[in-house]
Amino acid sequence: MLKAIAAAGLGLLAAGTPPPGGPRLLDPAIRGWTPEARERLDAFILAAGRTAASYDPTRPPVAAFDWDNTVFKHDMGDATMYWLLRHGKIRQPAGRDWAKTNPHLTPAARQALNAACDALADPGQPLPTATATACADTIFAVYDGGRTPGGEPAFDRPQTRTQHQAYAWLAQLLAGYTPAEIRDFARAAYQQHGAAPISATQTVGSHRGVTAWGRIYPQMKDLIGALRANGFAIWVVSASPQHVIEPVADLVGIPAERVIGIRTVLADGRATATLQGCGGIPAGPDAPMTFDRGKRCWLNKVVFGMPDGPAQLDPHPDPRMRPVFAAGDSDTDIAFMQDATGLKLAIDRQKTQLMCNAYRNVGGNWLVQPMFLQPLPPRAKAYPCSTAADHAGEPLRDETGLPIPDQADRAHMPGE
Repeated sequence: MLKAIAAAGLGLLAAGTPPPGGPRLLDPAIRGWTPEARERLDAFILAAGRTAASYDPTRPPVAAFDWDNTVFKHDMGDATMYWLLRHGKIRQPAGRDWAKTNPHLTPAARQALNAACDALADPGQPLPTATATACADTIFAVYDGGRTPGGEPAFDRPQTRTQHQAYAWLAQLLAGYTPAEIRDFARAAYQQHGAAPISATQTVGSHRGVTAWGRIYPQMKDLIGALRANGFAIWVVSASPQHVIEPVADLVGIPAERVIGIRTVLADGRATATLQGCGGIPAGPDAPMTFDRGKRCWLNKVVFGMPDGPAQLDPHPDPRMRPVFAAGDSDTDIAFMQDATGLKLAIDRQKTQLMCNAYRNVGGNWLVQPMFLQPLPPRAKAYPCSTAADHAGEPLRDETGLPIPDQADRAHMPGE
């Protein structure tokens, strides 16, 4: 499918720039794409969008974007957590039992949180983390590093191919708030980070030098606008909480109903600490969240309407029921990006599993783009694809299931 799309799109480009009033392509005034990326994205838009002979308006092609460090430089989940701590919005859990926020917290983590935070507020009340440094430091350490301030593991199962406990914990710590309140917290965090100078830092608890800025990439906002103008259905699938991403996705024209983030069960209109179910796993602490295979699960469930069951965790058997375009920056994006049938845009943050797949380039439909802000220098060594492992500890494999040999870093071509 990709070769036909690519040939058709490049043929249209070779015929000349579309006339005024024709298909909307990437804005040439917005610089930063590599020449290859711009050409291939424009060709893909022409060949897979509403100008394509195969375009079906009743089943528009799906374009799926990760958010953090793909559309937005830095991480909205992190930005929101830092804002919550600096403004005293995290609540004392019921019974001062931190296992009720996340049962995968280790005894050492629960003990550290109890010691630092128990005396500061009654259950259900906000903890004064803006001034209570020890409590703020403990929550920060568990979230940011997955360890207690004393260095002990904070989660009994930090990562799997469907869960990342620290990411889940942020969503779980928002229990008791309404979706509207959570959106307001995220807006405030975004306004702070978006207005701060590039490279600005902040102090959270006693931690100095914490990232305090972020930007929506204008190049990605323009790409999303061009895809939407050409009839694509645009979705965000993010490992940040649902209601944290909704207000910022709206800034690039993606409505809340097209956002899939970490989803927790609502009770009486308020968030709980219970993860919603997917993949045949019911709501609870082990339900797949939007992380690695969990992103695929939620796309299959929400976007393509696959019935609930274990098959949601696997590639949809019908290629027409998969994204035609996917964009991501991290190993956590690998499953849904491998599923894309058209073009797969990897924003290069030198994440081994993603870049091994991108440079392996099965089917010729991977496209690598250096970061638009603060791009990384070239790697001196090849990616160790043949010896690296995924989140389940398994060897890296491409879309066809074959092992990936080591790959040289080739992304650092001059941009526009």
